[in-house]
Amino acid sequence: MLTVYNVVLPSKEWLVSVARGMRNSYNSWDKMDTNADTEEFIFGPSDYELAKKLVKAGPSHAKFMRMIPVIFDISAPLYWWKEMDTYKIGTVRNSCSTMHKITSKEFTFEDFSYPFNNYYPHFDQMFIDTIDILNVCRKQYLKEKNPVRKKEIWNFLIAYLPSSYNQISTMTMNYQVLSTIYQQRKNHKLTEWHQFCDWIETLPMHELITGE
Repeated sequence: MLTVYNVVLPSKEWLVSVARGMRNSYNSWDKMDTNADTEEFIFGPSDYELAKKLVKAGPSHAKFMRMIPVIFDISAPLYWWKEMDTYKIGTVRNSCSTMHKITSKEFTFEDFSYPFNNYYPHFDQMFIDTIDILNVCRKQYLKEKNPVRKKEIWNFLIAYLPSSYNQISTMTMNYQVLSTIYQQRKNHKLTEWHQFCDWIETLPMHELITGE
């Protein structure tokens, strides 16, 4: 399960500057109609038509897309983060520390993206047992006084932690990166990628990202 929240877009004044820069190659500032007084975060009609034209021409022409940053929080399982780490250029990620905070609270079902399956209940029981083992190890870790033994228990916790464990991160990326992700992942087999692409489709002027 993937959740995106606390989404922040740049100011409308920022968008005005992006529109102005978008027109530099054409010296067509007189046609610019984006302003900071609109209620929505969106280009003016003339600027929007130019933006669509540049996006259609390809990334080298649509450099303005890199000038529209988005910052947001994501809660997603470790197996999804492993794939998201493919996108290193144009992104910044600050994540909660699994290394330092793994023992700060008891493990619960809500900490994982595990799809309980009515067809294979023994798999569900295996997952329940895994959480129980993690919590037993956590208690042992907190009580242990011997530093060598304490480190051994901690290493076991990290190694045994399922990849369905949810990690929260704050990320910054831009519309061009989001467009690359959308095109490459919209038909991916992982449910979390579909959830991320669904969120992309809620952004202002998402047509510039999705190419629709």
